[in-house]
Amino acid sequence: MATVAVLGTGVVGSSWALVFARAGYDVRVFDISESALAATTTFVRQALGDLTKEDLAGPDPIDVVMARLHTTTDLAAAVVGADYIQESLPERVELKRSFYVTLDELVSPLTVIGSSTSGLPASSFTEGLRNAARCLVVHPINPPHLIPLVEIIPAPWTEASAVERAVVLMRDVGQSPVTLTREINGFLVNRLQSAVLGEAFRLVEDGVCDVDAVDKAIKDGLGLRWFFMGPFETIDLNANQGVSEYCRNLGPMYENLAREQADPRSWSPQLVAKINAAMRAATPMEKLTEKRGWRDRCLASFVSAKKRVLGARTA
Repeated sequence: MATVAVLGTGVVGSSWALVFARAGYDVRVFDISESALAATTTFVRQALGDLTKEDLAGPDPIDVVMARLHTTTDLAAAVVGADYIQESLPERVELKRSFYVTLDELVSPLTVIGSSTSGLPASSFTEGLRNAARCLVVHPINPPHLIPLVEIIPAPWTEASAVERAVVLMRDVGQSPVTLTREINGFLVNRLQSAVLGEAFRLVEDGVCDVDAVDKAIKDGLGLRWFFMGPFETIDLNANQGVSEYCRNLGPMYENLAREQADPRSWSPQLVAKINAAMRAATPMEKLTEKRGWRDRCLASFVSAKKRVLGARTA
């Protein structure tokens, strides 16, 4: 694959443009808004400057990477001859369905089309398309230019070859792909995250602890291990005889916890307001953009450190 089209800019699309251009691909970036395209170009250049400080910008000078970006408001011009398309439109199934009908008439019969959707299965907006067999979900963890994990989820009619091509491409651009065997609500990452968030909201709602305690439990506790090990790796090392001993000793406790936690609740407006008040006390609304920049700089430093410590291993 040599040419990639990124359709839709925004936070995710802009980051994808950087991922592909940094890896040496010619990238056509499409959006209906000229100002959005200009913002993407500005973002990529600024982000490359920050990444250079952490040795994460790739081997090429910034101007060389920038020269690989080609912005356009013409969808046909963006996708003609593209080997791969990364679609990053808003999370509205009607919008995606309509867009894919248009896209279906423009793409090559060899083009693989991945969607950045966070939760919509590809089957909900690609059914009946001429090119449906090459459509699938390729969901990044935001921002993908810093966080390598990508979830690849086929629709029931996605060809195995399209999945494999997406996996190969993601590895080639430095991402860490995981493939699900079938569509499932929330995919993989959001299902894991939902378990943590569900319990976090319950703990605050029930007055067991405050918002800050929950965040500290992750960032100063579990997160330090999960930063470089998965949950199975973690428990395997937490018992002398590995995961089998861990499960023998603590399995009953976790079963009892699961029974307590089998209590799905909606996040009430009052609870959301309480958590929002705690968040705004820590970071006023006008400082959110600034804090996102701080987050990205931290991530860049952590990713760089992880590479140095773990070597070539990125998963």
